Amino acid sequence: MNIPFSPPDLTEQEISAVSRVLASGWITTGPETKLFEKRIAEYLGAPKAVCLNSATACEEMILRLLGIGPGDEVIVPVYTYTASASPVCHVGAKLVFVDCSENSFEMDYDKVEAAVTPRTKAIVPVDIAGIPCDYDRIFSIVEKKRALFSSENRYHQKIGRIVVLADAAHAFGAEYHGKKCGTIADFTSFSFHAVKNLTTGEGGVLTWRPIPGISDDELYNEFMLLSLHGQTKDAFSKMELASWEYDIVSPAYKCNMTDITAAIGNVQLERYPALCERRRQIVNRYHEKLIPAGVQVLDHETEDHCSSKHLYLTRVPGASLEKRNEMIIRMAEKGVATNVHYKPLAMMTAYQSLGFSMKDFPQAYRMYENEITLPLHTRLTDEEVDFIIETYLSCLN
Repeated sequence: MNIPFSPPDLTEQEISAVSRVLASGWITTGPETKLFEKRIAEYLGAPKAVCLNSATACEEMILRLLGIGPGDEVIVPVYTYTASASPVCHVGAKLVFVDCSENSFEMDYDKVEAAVTPRTKAIVPVDIAGIPCDYDRIFSIVEKKRALFSSENRYHQKIGRIVVLADAAHAFGAEYHGKKCGTIADFTSFSFHAVKNLTTGEGGVLTWRPIPGISDDELYNEFMLLSLHGQTKDAFSKMELASWEYDIVSPAYKCNMTDITAAIGNVQLERYPALCERRRQIVNRYHEKLIPAGVQVLDHETEDHCSSKHLYLTRVPGASLEKRNEMIIRMAEKGVATNVHYKPLAMMTAYQSLGFSMKDFPQAYRMYENEITLPLHTRLTDEEVDFIIETYLSCLN
């Protein structure tokens, strides 16, 4: 067999939708994108949704809306992909990394609490593999530290404390205490990249919880301005009869979603319940064989949460870094592509140049050194899933 790690699941439906948009003559941000935003908000139970060209752009626009920048600090887990951290650098704020807790891919929440200073403006929890973080604990921390908080930004003042900005790139459709991700944190960013459960090829969406004293329409309009050059009318609005005139209210950014990509997303959203069910079946099949073999895996469903089942992370019992790498090579030779989620950011040149050292994050290194991520996507057949399990266990032994 030759089993890829995470190919997109696209059908003739998505192809037809893109063809329809191409034939319409309207291919940039327009009616398809607005429909996608409306349907996402309804699916999540969020007041509104803003579709942009990536989850990275979503996080950056949220930081900019809140006026977070030089002199401010943002807490981010060291065990994540660079997209969780790079927007903090983009806005000029100070990045504060926090180690994992023991035997967990999540941040050590005691260390999060200890890292808070009067300069802390945001915490970015990461829902790795689509499993929601402990938001109860995170909100208890920001409430406990409320007296330290100050901001000159109007929106942040209304919140009145450190903002919880969830990186839910993996977690579209996940639930925490019965509520969908996207309605739990103060702000949330999702990814629709090619490898995600729901894809638009490239793309993302941001949502928020209502802020007392600020209308959702105002927030939506502010995000529109930030993401389209600070222009008071988008191209679709300017096409209305005699409606060419517009203003530029700030020298802002360019990260809007197009109708081509939104067309893919609208079809994917229709298919999403079936796609999620297939992922659940695959996770259960993995659990059935790997847990009795002593492989450490994540709890995708508990009383507190139900994950989106985006990734299937495993830890090889007692394995060294060399053993883990050898297993990855041997599985590839047998036709199974795997991955590692993640190489902690303090191991990367870009973040080492900012002064971070992996020696300060020993728990993250322990999680990394024996982690292997197995294929988990909706194009897998049961036969392929069984082959992956057999290959993994044979290489392990």
